[in-house]
Amino acid sequence: MDPETISKKELLVAAGISYGQLYRWKRKGLIPEDWFQRKSTFTGQETFFPREKVLARIVKIKAMQDEDASLDEIADAVSPNLGEVSMTLPEIREHKLVSPEAAELFAEGVSDCSAPLVFGEVVSLGALDTLLKTGDVSIDEGRVVLDALQENYPAFEGKSADLLFVRRMGLSTALLVSSGADVRFDRAARVVARINLSESAEALRAKIR
Repeated sequence: MDPETISKKELLVAAGISYGQLYRWKRKGLIPEDWFQRKSTFTGQETFFPREKVLARIVKIKAMQDEDASLDEIADAVSPNLGEVSMTLPEIREHKLVSPEAAELFAEGVSDCSAPLVFGEVVSLGALDTLLKTGDVSIDEGRVVLDALQENYPAFEGKSADLLFVRRMGLSTALLVSSGADVRFDRAARVVARINLSESAEALRAKIR
């Protein structure tokens, strides 16, 4: 049994919810589609979920329901697809959403710093900021990360994706993959960091609000 996943049957019991609730939340976008993972078992096909993520999400949904929030309001709060939300780089600096180093590095590739950034760009900036704060990447490597995010994030917007930063024999690269995807490299490669961009979006949404 994979400790990082939980079956649908186990989830319904652990979370104290019904089958109907779970799929109603799925239709509303409260539980991401790609968290429903069909796998073969000795009894046939079963649905599994990323354990920590889905349990944390259900706790959040229930807490908001206790505050009389509607499903639409909850979906708006947890959805990573927030293209309508925009801020300028000076506003991001003013509200201290990212470090000065991340903002300065991001500004290098922005032709007009006074122009509003779409939320996907803010997510990219947030992910860059996380890596710089942890020391996982240098400033130069941060440029590699930022290039990968700015070029590829639009293809994943509205979906759950992970940013991987990899080093191999002194060289480094960044790539985006679907969340939960099993990515394998040769022995000489090392995954330095893996960041879920949907979670970055939710964290930044909370700061913006």
